[in-house]
Amino acid sequence: MSTKKLLTGVLLLLVLLLTACNSSGEDAQSSTSSDKKEDSKDETIVFGETTWTSTLLPTQISKQILEKAGYKVETKQISQPLIFKGLQNKEIDFFMDAWLPHTEAELWSKYKDDLQKVATSYEDVPLGWVVPEYVEESTIKDLKGKASKFDERVVTIAAGAGIVEISKQVINDYGLENYELIKSGEATMIATLDDAIEKEEPIIITGWRPHSMFAKYDLKFLEDSKENFKKDNVYVLSYKGLEKDHPKAYKILSEWGIKVSELEEMMLKYEEDGTSFEKLAEQWINNHQEKVNNMLESAEES
Repeated sequence: MSTKKLLTGVLLLLVLLLTACNSSGEDAQSSTSSDKKEDSKDETIVFGETTWTSTLLPTQISKQILEKAGYKVETKQISQPLIFKGLQNKEIDFFMDAWLPHTEAELWSKYKDDLQKVATSYEDVPLGWVVPEYVEESTIKDLKGKASKFDERVVTIAAGAGIVEISKQVINDYGLENYELIKSGEATMIATLDDAIEKEEPIIITGWRPHSMFAKYDLKFLEDSKENFKKDNVYVLSYKGLEKDHPKAYKILSEWGIKVSELEEMMLKYEEDGTSFEKLAEQWINNHQEKVNNMLESAEES
């Protein structure tokens, strides 16, 4: 074989090798890009939710946003203490309604080493004992010696919630032992309020904002001079390390936020018109498309 033919053969071989390497690199790059787009399709995100409307609406909105990003999304409706436990065990990924640093201080203290704040839903929101505006009393201190006027009760939500535990302390601090803390579901508490207001009877319930009751009725918080009830921020929680397990979902929800007034308007539509949470969430997303697009795009860029 001549030297010329040998050199020609070597050059052809080199060209073939370079072409193959380049093609392989492009395929790998294309595969990586494709994987990035598809990486959420086989992932499932689990939200823990209570039966409170302040939890259900933000959860439904977030669920639909994550579904737009390609995630499968499930919800587990359980009590708040079990949600915190589920977050610690990584059985639950997100909780949209954690009141801190005050209301849920006990739960946070127990689980804070394993949990993290992902985003702030809204800030500086009140909670406490609530009465109709027509009730003469304006402070918790005014209630002493008047238990019979209020049917000897304070109607609240289910046991385990922070507002219930604080209410027990309020009864002790103000010497209101003649009042019984009646625990029930939120719907039962609101139905009791509805009935009392219809009859213009005095009643005490536990209340918080956002809630549709404040859009529906003239209500007031009883002043708490001992400061058992303090204004809180409401956070989205996850377990620590979720940003590594589900980086895209973490990035999307780290951009979350909503106005209290928007939630209360949607809650009232749910109660008065029967508009489903799913429909209300869809409407909110349509009305805030720029914000939602920014949330989704920020995850793609990360």
